[in-house]
Amino acid sequence: MLPLQNFLGYIGQNSLFNPDQRILLAVSGGKDSVLMAHLFKLAGFKFGIAHCNFGLRGEESQRDERFVSSLATQLEVPLYVTHFATKTYAAEHRVSTQMAARDLRYHWFEELRQQEAYDYIAVAHHQDDAIETVLLNLVRGTGIAGLHGISSKRDRLIRPLLFLSRADIDEAIQQHNYDFVEDSSNSSTAYARNKLRLGVIPLLKEINPNLEQTFEHNILRFAETEMVLQQHVIQLRKEIFEEKKDGMYLSLNKIKALNPKRLLLFELLKPYGFTETVVEDILNSLSKQSGTSFYSTGHRLTLNRGKLLLTAIEKEGTGLNGIIHPDDKEVIFGNQVFDISYSEQIVFENNPRKAFIDADKLIFPVVIRTWQEGDRFMPIGMRNYKKLSNFFIDEKIPLPQKDSIPILINGNGEVVWVAGLRQDNRYKVTATTKKVAIFEQKLN
Repeated sequence: MLPLQNFLGYIGQNSLFNPDQRILLAVSGGKDSVLMAHLFKLAGFKFGIAHCNFGLRGEESQRDERFVSSLATQLEVPLYVTHFATKTYAAEHRVSTQMAARDLRYHWFEELRQQEAYDYIAVAHHQDDAIETVLLNLVRGTGIAGLHGISSKRDRLIRPLLFLSRADIDEAIQQHNYDFVEDSSNSSTAYARNKLRLGVIPLLKEINPNLEQTFEHNILRFAETEMVLQQHVIQLRKEIFEEKKDGMYLSLNKIKALNPKRLLLFELLKPYGFTETVVEDILNSLSKQSGTSFYSTGHRLTLNRGKLLLTAIEKEGTGLNGIIHPDDKEVIFGNQVFDISYSEQIVFENNPRKAFIDADKLIFPVVIRTWQEGDRFMPIGMRNYKKLSNFFIDEKIPLPQKDSIPILINGNGEVVWVAGLRQDNRYKVTATTKKVAIFEQKLN
């Protein structure tokens, strides 16, 4: 039996939309979005179907488009289809293919919504997606905002299937014999989210068979806790920040009085891109002399006569960002090219222009970027962490040069390799390595 009443109840309880409003459904052809389309049809709602062909899986992408077209005909609803040059967009904007696909589809959905006079865009995220998002945020590092995962409604985007688990969806699809298409990339463990989905979450369910319900309750508590925190942060921002012509000034005395300092200062500075590591450095440096500066990718904080001066910066090299996914053979970064290959044999070469990495420890997508304040790594042969700023000093790297040195960053945020200088000890090839990822730095 389809969960129609629960579906209607969830929509009403969360005020997702009114029955007389028009909803644009994002339908890929997978189980989740197919079930969502059938539920909308059975509920008698006014809706249309939007499908994106990203052109990433050859004939499989064409198959998906044909299937969704057939589904729209079956349900007798309008169909909208678009095609994207996803890899071209990713290269031009220096983002991963996954991020490019996300940006392209949501931008198109909103354009289509306005153009065709739909009230909301519905996507078929479910409870397992919410769990994966929370776990992914925890693995990569997150503030409290990352603990409540994805919400049922944000602006014009709604998620009416968040009351269902993946098992619930599988059962409903099977019972009603609904056709669907399977994305072959969902079975790949090259991506961090898939590793959680296929490896970690099944183990957690062995510990707690009611994992979805537990996370649903936890996520609600986290969301409510964040609301309380943000109300407090808004008030603190009014008390601590003072806008002047040359920038925003923050009172050091009021920062010193914060309790708890680390959490509240991080939340105050988060909109400006400052990491927790940099916040820690700031708190440890409040008594230093004027002129000491701290950086995010787009802003600078400078100690200035009992205050912190916050200004936007246009740092040379800012924005250089090479995104690498599992099938890439090379990535261009500024005037350099990095060749990428893999070997099933244990290989190593003492060459600072090459990195030999245990491939199983990489979490894709990985990134090549310039260094950021607070970056640290464990130089090969060492067991202790060293800040990159101190490492550059020890290596006698001139100040202008260090801002152009490529840094290979794993999907969990850890430094893997300081290109041309040193690899991280945690990612070195060992006797237990099964596959070696080889990165070679070349001039373009």
